[in-house]
Amino acid sequence: MNYRKFGKTELLVSEIGFGAWAIGGPAEVGGMAIGWGNTDDRESVSAIRQALDLVITFFDTADFYGVGHSEELLGQELKKEKDILIASKVGHRKSAENKIVLDYSYEYIMSACEASLRRLQREQIDYYQLHTAKVTDLENGACLEAMQRLASEGKVRHWGVSLNTFNPFPEAEYLFRYKLGDGFQLVLNLINQTALPIVDDAEKKGFGVIARMPLQFGLLTGKFTSASTFNKDDHRSFRITPNILQQSEDVLKPVWELAEKYSTTKTGLSLSYILSYSGISTVIPGLRTKKQVKQNVEQLVRISTEDCSFIEDLFAERMSVLLKLMKEVG
Repeated sequence: MNYRKFGKTELLVSEIGFGAWAIGGPAEVGGMAIGWGNTDDRESVSAIRQALDLVITFFDTADFYGVGHSEELLGQELKKEKDILIASKVGHRKSAENKIVLDYSYEYIMSACEASLRRLQREQIDYYQLHTAKVTDLENGACLEAMQRLASEGKVRHWGVSLNTFNPFPEAEYLFRYKLGDGFQLVLNLINQTALPIVDDAEKKGFGVIARMPLQFGLLTGKFTSASTFNKDDHRSFRITPNILQQSEDVLKPVWELAEKYSTTKTGLSLSYILSYSGISTVIPGLRTKKQVKQNVEQLVRISTEDCSFIEDLFAERMSVLLKLMKEVG
């Protein structure tokens, strides 16, 4: 395992991190699936232990993943582990009426952090993120005051923002302008390269960057076909439509030829492409089985500058239709 510095902080993170959304289980809010379908906690624990064996040191979760269950599992398994870094997020909650509420109020963030610390069985969260907060939330100031207070009290080491999937620029530019926070979490993968300019700016300005959705909900693993379906308790049942599956098959054919060139898998190529950018601190594929952990760590390769440029050119030429479809379903 290789390690990278997280922006200008003292944190040293494993290049491959553990995305812990999937181990949260089949949660739903207001009739909408917010998880990845049924999970077996024993299998999730096995995946966490495998990650530790492979010296993955960075685990990313959120209080909304499994409505707290993801944090609880990590707390259970990592409470005695030294030198393990945990990132979590705040801002999404389930209301008494069973609805999804975006809440960036000072009071909620302070109380939510305490709840996350209890579930994680820790006294401090290494990196705490505002979960897709908008510029209006940042301008309001309450969420910034809360994050700075938590940092001053030592309950949070560093903080930042998990950016919007399709338009991450306004919030990133706001934090750049006012020199707020220590990093970003953003979407970057073979299909969605929209945020590349932010990665470049973040590196110059000393912000750490976490790349999420590196496999686009499994679409970039090569295991799906146009006939693939998902259970209703899996959020992909409405996010990965037959049309998206078909379009991705057509668009990605030239890219998969590179996997053969580098003697790696589609998963390996997808992760390696993202890590080819020095501004990326860590990549967090969603992991829920021991086998997935091994596959995501052991198939990395070094991709040439020329081939990265080829992938970027392909994005500019052919990906717009696919991105539009994804944006329509959310």
